[in-house]
Amino acid sequence: MLKAPKSLRLHIGLFGRTNVGKSSFLNYIANQDVSITSSIPGTTTDVVEKAMELLPIGPVLFLDTAGVDDRSELSALRLNKTKKIFERSDIFVLVTEPGIWNEYEDLIVEQSKRQNAPLIVVVNKADIRRPDQGFLDRIKAVYENPLIISCIDKKSQDFAIHDFKRRLIEVVPDDFLNPPPIIGDLIPHGGVVVLIIPIDKEAPKGRIILPQVQTVRDALDHDQISVTVKESEYALALKKLKDAPDLVVCDSQVVDKMVKDTPPGVLCTTFSILFARLRGNLSDMAQAAAVLDSLADGDRILIAESCSHHPIEDDIGRVKMPRWIKDYTGKDLVFDSCAGRDFPEDIKKYKLIVQCGGCMITRRELLARIEKAKAHGIPMTNYGVCISFLKGVLDRVLSPFAAELKR
Repeated sequence: MLKAPKSLRLHIGLFGRTNVGKSSFLNYIANQDVSITSSIPGTTTDVVEKAMELLPIGPVLFLDTAGVDDRSELSALRLNKTKKIFERSDIFVLVTEPGIWNEYEDLIVEQSKRQNAPLIVVVNKADIRRPDQGFLDRIKAVYENPLIISCIDKKSQDFAIHDFKRRLIEVVPDDFLNPPPIIGDLIPHGGVVVLIIPIDKEAPKGRIILPQVQTVRDALDHDQISVTVKESEYALALKKLKDAPDLVVCDSQVVDKMVKDTPPGVLCTTFSILFARLRGNLSDMAQAAAVLDSLADGDRILIAESCSHHPIEDDIGRVKMPRWIKDYTGKDLVFDSCAGRDFPEDIKKYKLIVQCGGCMITRRELLARIEKAKAHGIPMTNYGVCISFLKGVLDRVLSPFAAELKR
């Protein structure tokens, strides 16, 4: 990521008038002193570039520009450079301050529209003056929900960073959110993967569920050999294979049996964990599972599903997951659930969010959920990670990603 050339980075232009705090905002988001800051207007005399890895988006390049209202002797040269940055920017970040919005801000908005580039509006210096409703209404004509911050407020810095990242995820071009392969990079071409697929009430009649279908297709796309069995035939399949498989993947509900039957040294995981990596951030979800050991009576947990199926008698999200968590913790916990895209706006009351695999929503949507949870300091894990933790096999099923999780 750090060695990625500029041409492959997401270019984020910081625009606004002089002395609104563009450089302070860059330092705030980067959490380091990148640009020189001062109360003297026009301190940024040239474009400052900051290359960094902004997870989960990846390699980005911030472009800190001179103020568009610069009236110094060198203003023409500075503004000419700023206009060139317009053309380089994939995303426009317009930094302003409470009560100040006129032709300069409108110029930046119009330029973003002309280039069809996404726009994010940041209102800085909220410590000096809170924006009034009239000012907010004017901004909402071009950007619905501006990020209101103070770059000297260190207590709110983590929240602001995650909120800004969430907004980036919502507007970033799809090319910068390309997910990794499902299993294509985990085993070599010609390698063998055994897929353990239970046939139960949750499997559609005559079909298998989407994550399993996608995994089979990914194996085919990467010239790998997939062997598909039910959990009851897994041990027999291993005996019939001449060599041990390169990878074993199972449904999370049979993960303990799969681990028990899998020879030491053979990499294994679950479909849901593969999708934690594919759709979201596996490292964060793995760390979040540890919260299960610190829950107390009365704590509230959100079970978030991405599909809108009718719950069955022994539904995994509404029945099994709460039961398994209660049995593990021994605590009197409160469980809420949501389905489809009905992710709640107010999540501050939850101690943990357990998300399904997310196969029915986009990576952008799931990453936005993760960043929203981070902004409020709420751990978020997923079904596969959670179940594997509860059954005491999480370390084993994370073995295919050991190098990735160390980074």
